[in-house]
Amino acid sequence: MAKAKARRPKPPRAPARRLLGFGGLGIAAAAYVGVDYLRYLSPAWHDRLQPALWAALALAAAARAPFYRHWSAELRAALPFLGSIAFMLAAFLCEAISVRFVSAVMGLQWHRSAAPLPDTGQWLLLSLNEKLPQSIVNLLRAHVITLHHYLMLFIMLGFSVLFDCIKAPGLGIATRYMFTMAIGRLLRTITFIATILPSARPWCAAARYRIPQQPHPWAQKYYVPYASDSNAIRSVITHDMAYAAVQAYPDEYRPDWGRMSFLVDILRPTPGEGPSWYHLLKKASGGCNDLMYSGHMLVAVLTAMAWMEAYGGWISVVIWLLVLHSAQREVRERHHYSVDCIVAIYVGVLLWRMTGFIWSARDASRARRLAKLDEVQSRLVHAAKDSDIDEIRGLLKEVELAGQEKQGFSQRAILAFAAGTIIFTLSCVLIAFTMTSDG
Repeated sequence: MAKAKARRPKPPRAPARRLLGFGGLGIAAAAYVGVDYLRYLSPAWHDRLQPALWAALALAAAARAPFYRHWSAELRAALPFLGSIAFMLAAFLCEAISVRFVSAVMGLQWHRSAAPLPDTGQWLLLSLNEKLPQSIVNLLRAHVITLHHYLMLFIMLGFSVLFDCIKAPGLGIATRYMFTMAIGRLLRTITFIATILPSARPWCAAARYRIPQQPHPWAQKYYVPYASDSNAIRSVITHDMAYAAVQAYPDEYRPDWGRMSFLVDILRPTPGEGPSWYHLLKKASGGCNDLMYSGHMLVAVLTAMAWMEAYGGWISVVIWLLVLHSAQREVRERHHYSVDCIVAIYVGVLLWRMTGFIWSARDASRARRLAKLDEVQSRLVHAAKDSDIDEIRGLLKEVELAGQEKQGFSQRAILAFAAGTIIFTLSCVLIAFTMTSDG
């Protein structure tokens, strides 16, 4: 009888990996969202549990950091990470300027009179309210998860690299997340600035902004004379030239912003809105036009894609269900039209797929070992024919070393970088929770 083939023993899993590998990270993420929702159900318990949960997570990360084995990879990823931050901030600045422009270009009178667009998604949700049980309708209306939850869920995913839950480096997936976010924001800015769409909340501009009543001089010349008269529209199409006389409007307010005065025509300030252009951008918020596509949904989709690729499991399914819940609530509460949420979902998915060159969950070390094996294959065959055991061992050692991380940094530099990264990141999270009302 043939002798049974012995099974190869599996390498023991590290305790932290064993603790979080079987859904522990998913449980931590679900606990964070659930505890934060207690603010609506039981504020007293929320005030007790939320600090305790975040203290436990912060202590776990700090305790695990000294035993993390990939700090050299994190240090190599630091420069691309900082570059992605700068790129994302530049994209946000461009978006903020554009949001103010599209909110102010048509003037306050247009915002008050422009009717919202017909949205079949809104009609569907209203009809479902009449047919579904009240408990389900209440669940659909509940603010289970909001923008800051998705951002914190991604931070938790990034920190889970300390427990070997996702592939190192953690700064690699953070770089991909912010770079993709910046690209998505720039595409969004190009999209909503191309065509001015009325808000689903007509009262928004009057409540949020102090913009001029009249339209921008560009709109006075190129839009207003041809906005409603079908004969005028036909004539401008035929002649392809703005021909109508411009009505008399009040002069535009033009403060002296020094080198930034070129922004006056774009931001349209009014007296009393602050001494500089920066004060206007701080008040830009989410705008008061419909901004195609939804920025909130872009963040949600990128978070869900990151979890699905890096970690997977049941929690990724739950996060995608929460994304769909957020989408219907955006439409239900008239923050966006249905088309904005639909476009944000497929744009987010496609953008995340396109930026896999920055960070990927695939095992790059295995690919490097296979490439090295192909390189030394002929030498390995010759050594085997010559029964040169030392040569074979040396070649196999080269293959093994090809899959290992290159250090390239002193131990002192790695330790200093590790301490600085942990302190800086935890401080940012603490400041965010302290200085914002919604966590």
